[in-house]
Amino acid sequence: MTAGSDRDIRPGDQAPLLALTPGDPAGIGPEVLLAALADGSLRAEARLLVVGDAGFLAARARRLGLAWELPLVGSAEELARSGLRAACLAGASRGPDESVLGRVDADCGRASVEWVKEAARLALAGSADGIVTGPVNKLAMKRAGFAYEGHTELLAELSRAKPVMMLVGGGLRVALVTRHCALRDVPGLLSRSEIVRTAREVDSSLRRDFGVASPSIGVLALNPHASDGGRFGDEEKAIIEPALRELAASGLRAQGPLVPDVAFWRALRGEFDALVAMYHDQGLIPLKTIAFDRGVNVTLGLPILRTSPDHGTAFELAGAGKASSESFKEAVRLAARIARRRKAAS
Repeated sequence: MTAGSDRDIRPGDQAPLLALTPGDPAGIGPEVLLAALADGSLRAEARLLVVGDAGFLAARARRLGLAWELPLVGSAEELARSGLRAACLAGASRGPDESVLGRVDADCGRASVEWVKEAARLALAGSADGIVTGPVNKLAMKRAGFAYEGHTELLAELSRAKPVMMLVGGGLRVALVTRHCALRDVPGLLSRSEIVRTAREVDSSLRRDFGVASPSIGVLALNPHASDGGRFGDEEKAIIEPALRELAASGLRAQGPLVPDVAFWRALRGEFDALVAMYHDQGLIPLKTIAFDRGVNVTLGLPILRTSPDHGTAFELAGAGKASSESFKEAVRLAARIARRRKAAS
């Protein structure tokens, strides 16, 4: 990274309050949350309010041989007043029977959505400083009657905002112009306005949330060799270059269209504070290769702070106690650091 660091924020007495959701009950989300809670160092970073069914989580903890010692509180305000560093919200939506594990289930989809909605309402009301969400399953949500592609679309509806997905890990920060769509649809979904909007959200977050005074942003090309002068497509000339001119005219430091197979190496060498990728795998394959267990998703453009681990429900690992909790813990730590910065700036 060329400037700034988020490591200069230290835990203190006014720890932010974060609402944590377990994700889909049939996946690894509950167990990585439980394992993360067992790491006492997180409680020095933030006050943690679990928004999930306490009975279900206690049963999952017993299955895994983990301790479940969280007291129940009736509200985020009660946790804030109590002096406790972690608690579970009493009255959160009921979870499914503990026997549901490792498979797509409508009750699990319903519970995962309701828990996120409850956590988001706390943050939107100012009762929580941010939310950290466990992974959900699109098919399970669909079976429960919800059409969301994932958290991003759910949170966009709740907050009436247009979010941008940025992944952080391994020395990289990578934002996506398009998210979950077929590769053949990407060129048609790209637009000058969406590239400009994405880069501006990244620039704003780098300044506010990561302490980068003058961000440098690399904007990737869509095509190999940045189309090599139009030999492999015209999206660079027709869409990306006009977006870059508009960004430059507004004073934002953005460079591109960058040859994708070199841009990540340049970012790791410190040339860019963040990259803007045109599509999902273009941005996430390099980041996950170097930070698979520690990547964090930060959703930009929302009126609330939201982070999540950079992995899915991994049904094949659910209940086996083999899933790593490192990404969830990193998501909590990053949310706490960002929340502190926002509070200090307010």
